[in-house]
Amino acid sequence: MDKHIFTGKIISIQPRIRLTRSFDESSHTYLGYAITLEGELDNTNTTFSIGIGKAAHAKHQFKVNDVISGECVPVPDPDTEPTEYYKVSKLKLITRSTTITNTSSPWELVPPELEVYRERGHRRLAARTYDTKCSSCMWGCRMPVEIIIDNWNPRGRRKYRFETFCYGPLNCKLYKAGPNRKVEGRNGMVYVEEDWVDAMNVEHRGEDE
Repeated sequence: MDKHIFTGKIISIQPRIRLTRSFDESSHTYLGYAITLEGELDNTNTTFSIGIGKAAHAKHQFKVNDVISGECVPVPDPDTEPTEYYKVSKLKLITRSTTITNTSSPWELVPPELEVYRERGHRRLAARTYDTKCSSCMWGCRMPVEIIIDNWNPRGRRKYRFETFCYGPLNCKLYKAGPNRKVEGRNGMVYVEEDWVDAMNVEHRGEDE
């Protein structure tokens, strides 16, 4: 597969997580980090997104406004990846940002390890709020979702969509939950993920955590 050469300024870096739903059950796959860049892709000015692994982030400790370069390839299935490109190679930090980063929401710091996200747990986040206020925050996450329609036949029909979540402090003033998520099941059944699910996911945290 042809590799694409890129250089750009990071405008967002968030966890790269895939969500699998099967009616009222769900599981997460922690892939690494999703980075959105403004810059050049094959000498064309554009905004694009790349996925990197846990080890690459641990090495470079990227954050918003860093300038980076490298090579990447298109993801084979856009339904199952939150980024347009992945398998990044020749990754380099060109310029480390000296901008004073936000100490309140949206938090544009170096994202923590993936285990921190798993431990914190998430709440659903309204898609519009994510798009307008939270897309650069290290606690935001836009997940590709694979829905297994018939949990008695996991190899059968599946559906795909994206959902947005917040791992941030419970007292964040920008946070809006949005409507409850609905999951299609077998024989036309529909599961509605009620508010108590979010509450249970984050019940171990204080308001400012």
